[in-house]
Amino acid sequence: MTGQDKDKRVTEENNRMVKAVTTRVFLGAVRTGSETYGDTTALAVRDGRVVALGGEARALAEVADEVVELGDGLLLPAFGDGHAHPLFGGLESFGPQIKGLASVDAIVAEVGRWAAEHPDAEWIVGASYDPALAPDGEFDARWLDAAVSERPVVLRADDYHTVWCNTEALRRAGVRDTTPDPRLGWIVRRPDGSPLGTLREWHACDLVLDQVPSRHEDELVEALRRAGSVYASAGITWVQDAWVEPDMVDAYLAAARRGALGFRADLAQRADPDRWREQLKAFDAARARVAAEGAPLLSARTVKFFSDGVIEGGTAAMLTPYLDAPHSCGMPVWEPKQLAEAVREFDADGFQTHIHAIGDAGVRAALDAVESAIRANPARDRRPVITHVQVVDPADLPRFAALGVIANFEPLWAQPDPLQTELSLPRIGVERSDLQFPMGQLARDGVRLSFGSDWPVSSHEPLEGIQVAVTRRTFDGEPREGWLPHQRLTVEQALAAATSGVAHQAGADDRLALEPGAPADLVLLSADPRTVDPMAIRHVRVLGTWLAGTATYRAGAGTATYRAGEE
Repeated sequence: MTGQDKDKRVTEENNRMVKAVTTRVFLGAVRTGSETYGDTTALAVRDGRVVALGGEARALAEVADEVVELGDGLLLPAFGDGHAHPLFGGLESFGPQIKGLASVDAIVAEVGRWAAEHPDAEWIVGASYDPALAPDGEFDARWLDAAVSERPVVLRADDYHTVWCNTEALRRAGVRDTTPDPRLGWIVRRPDGSPLGTLREWHACDLVLDQVPSRHEDELVEALRRAGSVYASAGITWVQDAWVEPDMVDAYLAAARRGALGFRADLAQRADPDRWREQLKAFDAARARVAAEGAPLLSARTVKFFSDGVIEGGTAAMLTPYLDAPHSCGMPVWEPKQLAEAVREFDADGFQTHIHAIGDAGVRAALDAVESAIRANPARDRRPVITHVQVVDPADLPRFAALGVIANFEPLWAQPDPLQTELSLPRIGVERSDLQFPMGQLARDGVRLSFGSDWPVSSHEPLEGIQVAVTRRTFDGEPREGWLPHQRLTVEQALAAATSGVAHQAGADDRLALEPGAPADLVLLSADPRTVDPMAIRHVRVLGTWLAGTATYRAGAGTATYRAGEE
């Protein structure tokens, strides 16, 4: 199929899916998220915007093109994802399906199966294996050699900070016994010094990843189309893509031109500590190009910084050494003074800053950088974001509110799952573990919270993260009293973080609540998460999603019924 054929197919599918309806009225329970309107019983949409609520909306039902009767469901502002990687998520469907597999043997078997079915693939590329499946997260190239030895195999761990390769991939990348560790990265080695097959962090991973052939634009556009379908079925209409390289900007613009982009997105271009000065002009040019070509769905007003790595890999920057590596406090991606300088410069150019910070030293460096920008540059509505916020020294907690920092959490992580119990806890110990994901404390301090998924690192489903934020328990219900229960949120707080909190992060003040004039970005749930058993929130179903009043997803069956213009 040619690119033009694909474009035509996508356009036809888009037209069928988003058939225009001039006026649509929803009858039933509506959570507006507005202090003025609160909960109401009807909402009317015309030409992509909310035009009436309550009795005024009900009065329009008789002349509406379509009426949606909500039954036992709840209509509310659509979810946003304040930190994710849509293109990476879409591309995962192109390779071996290793996500969620429960053993090394199962992963190796899947790699072998995919390789046999794709004999012409020069490289076998997959992602999202569970690093907890091997001791210390260290995987051997020889395990993959047993399935594929003549072609290179490279798999990303589900944290996207580690890769597992076979011997042929290491050979093609020139990774040998004598290859030194790069500045930002570690080559995990056997006792004899030979590379094991596990590479950690930027420069080490890139030794192999840079050898993988580039994807064609058609594949990238298709990956974004698939990501859009995934998001629509989860009730998501806006996403912060938190790791964008130059070719990805082109892919987004191509997807928007072809009608293949089913969600709003802001593109956070990744600042590189080795070349950030030359990126200043390039990022500004990309921002202007997206503004000119990408409307109304795209913007590129954010710059992404990685302050550090991840705890499970021993690369998150910590104030005191790791218990299992007393010589190491992790691997800062930027020196703190350099990070502050770069944040100041991009902030001065009007970019929003979005800083990955997981360890307590990484969080402190991020806060210091934001503070430096505030002091150096003129006052403005900058809305800086620190994302993940995993371990925070208690002395730094008040600084979030003082600096106006948005704390973006991936709430699904706030549970004692194997990643915590088998990799993180042994590395940082109980005392620091008890400081993790302080969303409850920051909410009490008046800090703006937003939620993200980091998909495909973890599940994209907002309701799964909301359940964990409210319970701090695994899906199996452990621990019964909740993990660090003082950090739990109420359901209302969690819903706000996933809706208005992300809209605030996006600078979309017109999408903070469903009020007259607001864009009709909506999600219809099968039940009200505020009234169900907190341990059943994730089982609430998404029945429909609307982007600017246009349906991007409708479940085949559910609580809602449609009449007068049913699609």
